[in-house]
Amino acid sequence: MSVLPIYTYGMPVLRKKAKKITAVDDRVRAFVQDMFETMHNAGGIGLAANQVGSLERVIVIDISEMEELQNLPPETPGKKPMALINPEVVREEGKWIMEEGCLSIPEIRDEVERAEHITVHFKDLEWNDCQLTSSDLLGRVILHEIDHLDGILFTDHISKIKQKLLRGRLNNIRKGECDVPYPIVTPLVEEKKISCVNHNGSRRIKNRVYGDSGLRGAESGDSSEQPLSCGRSCHRL
Repeated sequence: MSVLPIYTYGMPVLRKKAKKITAVDDRVRAFVQDMFETMHNAGGIGLAANQVGSLERVIVIDISEMEELQNLPPETPGKKPMALINPEVVREEGKWIMEEGCLSIPEIRDEVERAEHITVHFKDLEWNDCQLTSSDLLGRVILHEIDHLDGILFTDHISKIKQKLLRGRLNNIRKGECDVPYPIVTPLVEEKKISCVNHNGSRRIKNRVYGDSGLRGAESGDSSEQPLSCGRSCHRL
């Protein structure tokens, strides 16, 4: 299993709609395991394929460590990690509000209203047809992750006024100006040309680029690179 870099706010893949998977093979299974590894490494409880740069309709969820599940029977939905392929919500009832965060929008949280009870159809990793009816946290995580598959972010659900107030912080995320303990991929936002002087007195240019490779560029002629890591982990989706 591998830890994949997480694509952050401003990356085009987060605004695209993922396509249905037509079959589960070894590649898909390996990808799902990488998604679980990536989510756990980042301290998240849900992850969608868009968030690691893939436009495939698959989400992974693990809320098994949440306190509210500890005294429930083993067969309770959410007690085990879940992978949902081609998930589709077929029923929603009620409304409730809870604060949400997102691994792709680090260090920002806000209250979001979602359906309280949902029923979702999906395929599992054995390509079985499955149906799950859920409420509360599990249902919210599923809805949050399906939003990702449709190119929707949790910040789209908050008021226009709040969105405006967050604009500066969101722009900072575009630049990779955040503090997270997992690798990220950020948009190409800046290229600075800095005039320098060589040891022989001639002038040269040093380029520093923050790009969608998720790496910091080094001085011209220096091939060294390091991941642009950008937080403190909390329960994010």
